[in-house]
Amino acid sequence: MKFTGVVLSFAVVCLTVFAGVAILQDRFIYFPEKAAIDDVVSGEFRAWPTPEAFRGLVAEPAGKARGTAIVFHGNAGHAGHRSFYAAMLTRLGLRVILAEYPGYGPREGALGEESLVADAEQTIALAHRLYGAPLLLIGESLGAGVAASAGSHERDKTAGLLLITPWDRLEHVAAYHYSWLPVTWLLRDRYDSVSHLASFERPVLVVVAEGDSIVPARFGEALYHALTGPKQLMIVKAADHNDWIGHVDDTWWREAVDFLLVPSR
Repeated sequence: MKFTGVVLSFAVVCLTVFAGVAILQDRFIYFPEKAAIDDVVSGEFRAWPTPEAFRGLVAEPAGKARGTAIVFHGNAGHAGHRSFYAAMLTRLGLRVILAEYPGYGPREGALGEESLVADAEQTIALAHRLYGAPLLLIGESLGAGVAASAGSHERDKTAGLLLITPWDRLEHVAAYHYSWLPVTWLLRDRYDSVSHLASFERPVLVVVAEGDSIVPARFGEALYHALTGPKQLMIVKAADHNDWIGHVDDTWWREAVDFLLVPSR
């Protein structure tokens, strides 16, 4: 009887821990930073589409835009922290929209896969309506999961995907970091990019950081191998999850954009 009581107590503790993790999992996945519009609009950026209907930031190239790139950022901070995308891509003739998520920066709204993906689809549809084709989607880390899902639903408006430090399925990354938890049972948000892109026939460029300690490169490579449409894999040598930008140059960006915007595709 004493042994049974110990086992029962242990089971209760485990269930309590698992329930707590399930309830608080947003805090393990999303790290939003709130900011006022005036704090994120600066330099070459303006509020997009308007300050009243803020969905992100937009920067225009010096001449006529050859296309529009929508950037879905990683899980921390806000869109204003990703100005380096505009610095690179506007030089290549692209209009750049740094999309903001619900609950991040100046925006209100719920966190979670359903909320972020539905909002991203609206952003894609609006950008296509305002600017037309071609429209590229760029997603980094969490943003790669958002871009993969939203892009698959809005594939008729999407010319190609650039997925940077992505995973194949979020549960694999969660299991890597929390091997002691039954993450398959606990995860509410799945971000299953393999399933979302199973029949995606637009070009996809997968970029992995060779030394990624947060989303190990093997998960991005697994996504690449699962793709059936036009695809390319770029490995950023000696880079970790958050410093890859310092390991690529203008030539790298030009090759990436050229792959995604080849007219024959």
